[in-house]
Amino acid sequence: MEQTINSLYWRYAVKKFDPDRILPDGKIRQLGTAFNLTATSYGLQPIRLLVVQNKEIQKSLISSAYGQQQVADASHLLVICIEKKMTSGYIEAYFKRVQEIRGTEEDILQPFKKGLVDTFAKMTPDDIRNWAINQAYLALGNLLTVCAVERIDSCPMEGFVPAGFEEILELGPKQLEPVLLLPVGYRSATDMFSGFAKVRRAETESVLYHK
Repeated sequence: MEQTINSLYWRYAVKKFDPDRILPDGKIRQLGTAFNLTATSYGLQPIRLLVVQNKEIQKSLISSAYGQQQVADASHLLVICIEKKMTSGYIEAYFKRVQEIRGTEEDILQPFKKGLVDTFAKMTPDDIRNWAINQAYLALGNLLTVCAVERIDSCPMEGFVPAGFEEILELGPKQLEPVLLLPVGYRSATDMFSGFAKVRRAETESVLYHK
């Protein structure tokens, strides 16, 4: 636990990456696995991770990221996307996977499956989109922690133009909407922010123990 806490102290939102250092494939695979293991509501995983490692493409995305150079200088750019459509077929496919992996009988799963289908049928498209975005933030938090533990530098980003990313990354045919960015790599030796102390409220103010 102490090692994990120390890693969280080590982590910061990198302002300047070293463009010449590239993360090993094994580290990227670990992040992909961590993303896939993220807890999501109902276990439905309405999120996808796009891993970009192409300097030309990364540079072309800067203008749609409000000029944030980290997008281009990072070893890899992780783009967290949500499914644009949550259909009954998507939910059916999830329960089919449950049967394949766990061997659960159909009659046991049927009430839960019907309940989920009915629940999403009553939700508006905006409700479903907001729900999916919440799952994306769960994945982002998980990735930030794994990055810290693995000593992978990162910088979470909300500020970008989704339409620009959709066009350049050709996400439209995949029915995916980009909602969060996470450039990852190695901090530059000249990033002065790496030495700044963390600014947080006193733990006694932010953590309340109810007795």
